[in-house]
Amino acid sequence: MIALVDCNNFYASCERVFRPDLENKPIVVLSNNDGCVIARSNEAKKLGIKMGEPAFKKREVFERNKIKTFSTNFILYGDMSKRVMSILRNNSKEIEIYSIDEAFIECYNEDLNTYGTNLRKKVKQWTGIPVSVGIAETKVLAKIANHIAKKYRKSGVFILDNKEIIERALKFTAIEEIWGIGRNHAKRFKEYGINTAHDLTCIEESWIKRKFSIVVLRIAQELKGIKCLDIESQHKTKKNICTSRSFGNPTSDYNTIKEAISTFAVRCCEKLRKQKTSTSELRIFIYTNPFNPRHKQYYGTKKIQLERATNDNQIIVQEVIKGLQEIYKKGYVYKKAGVIVGSITQENQVQLNLFDQIKNREKYTKISKVIDRINSSMGRDKLRIATQGFDRKWKMKQEQLSQCYTTRIDEILTVKV
Repeated sequence: MIALVDCNNFYASCERVFRPDLENKPIVVLSNNDGCVIARSNEAKKLGIKMGEPAFKKREVFERNKIKTFSTNFILYGDMSKRVMSILRNNSKEIEIYSIDEAFIECYNEDLNTYGTNLRKKVKQWTGIPVSVGIAETKVLAKIANHIAKKYRKSGVFILDNKEIIERALKFTAIEEIWGIGRNHAKRFKEYGINTAHDLTCIEESWIKRKFSIVVLRIAQELKGIKCLDIESQHKTKKNICTSRSFGNPTSDYNTIKEAISTFAVRCCEKLRKQKTSTSELRIFIYTNPFNPRHKQYYGTKKIQLERATNDNQIIVQEVIKGLQEIYKKGYVYKKAGVIVGSITQENQVQLNLFDQIKNREKYTKISKVIDRINSSMGRDKLRIATQGFDRKWKMKQEQLSQCYTTRIDEILTVKV
């Protein structure tokens, strides 16, 4: 059997772990630059706060209902996610980490209700994060079981292991709520009178394949209890990596944008080295705020093809700065910038170039590895390239950022006795 373990209101729950005074209080977490609502506690949901709402429009509601707001603290959330996944890994046969707050696991052969209850209790006790557990024969059914566990079960555990219960759950699940069925597919299904997951299981498979795709057919088979999607325990190599940010304060200063672009390039390199890959294609972009009609609008982008794939900081930073020089224009107020790397290959399979103009590549590689090692032990960007700057005038606006309780010794929780 397969279980889907999903953290409840994950970002909000992470903020609560070290703030017990916020238990049963409404909480919202805001996006980059404190722009929009991206996470809500159940109490905030009951007050009508919706996902994606601009924070400035709800400021009065926040104050009137004493809703506690937080800036996104991805360092904290990432570390808490690792702790949860470590527990799941040690209590399952196989695990597929699907996102920062959910994972598919293969259950042990024992009483499933006890297994799910004990797993939920252990995660809560060891990390403080509440989770819901849905168990079924396939991944798609486990998704449905998890949805029911989270919304309608006080125990937080629901098991689909009986034909009658499965049929009732499928009739209860709208077509657009099925994992893998997008908005467009759901709209087309409804045009054919297919409104629920149960309706989909009653359709001939040949018709589904002809009208839709093999992917949708597999989803339909999974709903019938036919296992088509295995647990993918091996980490997938990313085909593209993007690092971009909106500036806390829009800027027209070239040096400020160069610092940001250089930092984004280094972040991409770090991610490439982490998965032991290299890139031969870069794309950089800068643009103004399209929602500000008072300023002139401009979108600049540049594609850069490298002679040889690499993941070295120095080489890639040099290239993105050259690209920035070509697309930067004076007289514009820029809101956002970013770096995208593509054509990713394994670093041990990089094609050599007879006419390679860059010497001492091995030296660059060693320097990048030393930087990674020092920053890993001392903290991000303790050692950095000079063009990354130090004052970070372009950094995101995070006026309500919580402490990094688990990753910074100077922000560790203080207990008064």
